[in-house]
Amino acid sequence: MSNEPGPAIPEPAPAAPVGEAEAARPIPDSPEALMRAASERIAALEAERDQFRDRWMRAEAEMENLRARTRREVDDARLYAIQNFARDAVEAAENLRRGIASLPSAAADEPPAIARLREGFDGVERSFLATLERHGIRRADPQGQAFDPHLHQAMGEQESAEHPPGTVVQAWTQSWSLNGRLLKPAMVVIAKAPAEPDTRAHLDETA
Repeated sequence: MSNEPGPAIPEPAPAAPVGEAEAARPIPDSPEALMRAASERIAALEAERDQFRDRWMRAEAEMENLRARTRREVDDARLYAIQNFARDAVEAAENLRRGIASLPSAAADEPPAIARLREGFDGVERSFLATLERHGIRRADPQGQAFDPHLHQAMGEQESAEHPPGTVVQAWTQSWSLNGRLLKPAMVVIAKAPAEPDTRAHLDETA
């Protein structure tokens, strides 16, 4: 067996940097080839520019949407943070109104104590409602308005020839809102057209 070393295996040449690779490209051998290579390079750069521009515009649109959504959430938190408290305050205001309504009607010969009591409760209610309104809590009387399912809850119907069908003829409670957002719908009775008389039965009776 021969101990002579075999032929040496050449090591791979290191990869040239990108800049050097660009410089190592063969130079076009004609003006037409030079123009074609330049046009291809310009087209590639323009495509890359358009791609970066599209990414930038998408990122700007997403940031603007995020800013708008954040502003809405902050505004909602500021306007409706007291929503639970507002519902409790509305319940207290309605209980106060029920208490006032339970007092005897004003009469000329009523005891002075009853008159002072009624005036005191009325003053307390006015002050309480003014306080609620300063914080965006408002009461609305639906009497005489057209029925609105977004604001009213129909508790029954009543025949009426004086009101168009769908008109609120009686309000058991009033509607309440917080900065324009409904807190509690009004419980109402709405008008419906009177029933038509049964002319056939009437004719049978008169026959």
